[in-house]
Amino acid sequence: MRDVRALPKAHLHVHLESTVRPETVRELGGTPAPAGVFQNFREFADARARVRELLRTADHFRRIALEFCADEAAQGTRYVEVTFTAASHGERVGSPEMPLEAVIEGLAEGRARYGIESRVLLDHSRRRPVERLWRTYKLATRYDEVIGLGLAGDESHPLAPFAEVFDAARGAGLHLVHHAGEAAGPASIREALDLGHTERLGHGIRVLDDDALVAEVRERGIPLEVCPTSNVLLGLVPSLAEHPLPRLRAAGLHVTINTDGETALGEEYERLRQVFGYGDTDLADLARASITASFAPAPLKADLEAEVGTWLASPPAAP
Repeated sequence: MRDVRALPKAHLHVHLESTVRPETVRELGGTPAPAGVFQNFREFADARARVRELLRTADHFRRIALEFCADEAAQGTRYVEVTFTAASHGERVGSPEMPLEAVIEGLAEGRARYGIESRVLLDHSRRRPVERLWRTYKLATRYDEVIGLGLAGDESHPLAPFAEVFDAARGAGLHLVHHAGEAAGPASIREALDLGHTERLGHGIRVLDDDALVAEVRERGIPLEVCPTSNVLLGLVPSLAEHPLPRLRAAGLHVTINTDGETALGEEYERLRQVFGYGDTDLADLARASITASFAPAPLKADLEAEVGTWLASPPAAP
């Protein structure tokens, strides 16, 4: 078997605030969340909120972005679309632009140091006001490094109130990617497709609850940003062995592997090898799927796909 951390990968579903190193949390005066399964989504969200509240200065935001790049590069990530809740941070620290600008600076330094290409997606909680999403939209249109936006958070809250913003975003050339079909069922996916113009499904595992929707998502080639370990940690799937990932692939859906920020990407691929018996060809196929589903420029996609082929053609590690 080849070294899975050396497999070139794209990472499409990862929340920056969920990747803050435990030692960084401690240095900023916080307590890292305990390891293990969360009892519910609210417990998970509250734990992440406590981390976000520690981020107060431009140096804090630059630091977590740079450390994120270092950690991703160590896992074989070559291209990442990192999600960041910019408008919420801007309101909290009293400077609408500073958190995003500092993150962009940290990512640029990470590119120079570690050779990892990155773009930014801005998210917005479904529980928060439409006015904040308009502010998110305005931020997204100001910075070339921001390529899109979307809804996150508790899927029991509808997408419909935000539809006008997504119409404007699509008109402005921004990509749209929404969380749907994670905790909520097919109706959340239908809404994301029809009203949200989503180009990928953040999670999307509940698509399997509706055969007609499976067929539509497959025929339209809508990629799924699947985060297996995160689904287990949030209590949405009993165990990794019971995760629907194999059924999603067997249904012919465009499946990509991601972490949500709850684990490391190379480790996630290694778990798939151990739990599902995926060989190097399977893992290479998943890496290619993520590259194809990304919003990376075409030349970068071609380079990364070629590197995956080189990895697969390399000699396996000695037993």
